[in-house]
Amino acid sequence: MKKCFLYVVALLGLTITGCSNSIGLSGEKPPQVFIEIENKKFETTLGTYCWQNGCVDTVGPVELLEGKKPIKVKSGEKITLVMDYESKPNEFHVAQISENKETEVIVKDNRFTAPTQRGVYYYSYGVWWMDEKEANVSHGDAFYAFVLEVD
Repeated sequence: MKKCFLYVVALLGLTITGCSNSIGLSGEKPPQVFIEIENKKFETTLGTYCWQNGCVDTVGPVELLEGKKPIKVKSGEKITLVMDYESKPNEFHVAQISENKETEVIVKDNRFTAPTQRGVYYYSYGVWWMDEKEANVSHGDAFYAFVLEVD
């Protein structure tokens, strides 16, 4: 149930606030996001989003990544979230899902640390381009998913 909480909150927020595009978001879809580990870039998978052309709803990260090979990382390794886009989101949230439990991940300077315990971990990286002047107005949002395997 906690697994779906993040998505329910995001979808409710979009229903209540709606999307506006007065800050000039470009492209048909939200920008691509990578994770960087030891100077190697790995793609993430775009999930649910609202962008200038409307909204797309997908399944959660575990289902979205079904059949994808996990990215192998070392215990405690530094992972960087990379978005090459001129208008950076001003809100974000990272969640880790493992063994049907979802926990918030602390991110500082677009970086976080891989878990220390061996296992497979799914991640949801939610980003929002919120209006700086008007409260609760989103110009766009996106959820990205990736899966790590700690050796």
